[in-house]
Amino acid sequence: MKGLLFCLPLLLVGCGGGGADSTVAGAGDPLTPPPVSSGGGAVTPPLPSGATGMRLVWSDEFETSGLPDVRKWAYDTERNRLGWYNNELQYYAANRPENARVENGRLLITARQERLSSASDFGGQNYTSARLITRGLASWTYGYYEVRAKLPCGLGTWPAIWMLGTGGRWPDDGEIDIMEQKGTSAADKREVLGTLHTRAYNWSGGTLGVARGAATPLPNACTSFNNYQMSWDADRITIGVNGTNYFEFRNPRNGDRSQWPFDAPQFMILNLAIGGDLGGAVDAAALPAVMEVEYVRVYQRT
Repeated sequence: MKGLLFCLPLLLVGCGGGGADSTVAGAGDPLTPPPVSSGGGAVTPPLPSGATGMRLVWSDEFETSGLPDVRKWAYDTERNRLGWYNNELQYYAANRPENARVENGRLLITARQERLSSASDFGGQNYTSARLITRGLASWTYGYYEVRAKLPCGLGTWPAIWMLGTGGRWPDDGEIDIMEQKGTSAADKREVLGTLHTRAYNWSGGTLGVARGAATPLPNACTSFNNYQMSWDADRITIGVNGTNYFEFRNPRNGDRSQWPFDAPQFMILNLAIGGDLGGAVDAAALPAVMEVEYVRVYQRT
């Protein structure tokens, strides 16, 4: 996502955000067919049209109330003491239901105006939130990814659904922003972005230019649930919403990994940042703000 990043002892900065340069296209209305019983009490979600010929290999339907499932999600808190990248203002809490909990079949990532000064890694932040990752628990190369979510409306909020390479080097290992949403104006809350970062193309201006991506109108992004989707194979990465693709990035097939590092595993990230380069000025009256996630599903070819 956005100029964010996950921290390993190696170079990392980054996560989507400004500089996307592609066409803008509209998106259709969300459609979620009912789950299909597979017998024996198990429930199998319907296969999305974009996942034809694939099978569900990983998912979280958020059916068990409480803290997020530790078998599927970890917390990224590594930059709390030093401060997060992109001038973001939040402290990312771990194992704290006030910031991340499952309730009524949904994951709720909540940003609040508060100072956790008693935390051992407190960095002086005036806001709290959560950043959930599958790093060390699950990662994938290729496949079809779908996340159904409703975004916060408040200015200053910067939600994202994205992926980073497991190698831990940004931007060398690539970044895929399946969805991020700026918070600098009311207009920002009526559209979403899909963006890719590589060594050649990234938000700071890579060796060949800025990040590759696009925006699409989505007037109900913060009032309704929408399906955010990404299809990834050896030839291309396509990003869409509600079954309508609005951005495609093709493998140049020139052997230059700085342009196409997307042949190695990436892990999933869900987070809600506050302020920063794409979040903008924070409207305190809009807090607490919640990013709601109904499910995360990963499909791959059999």
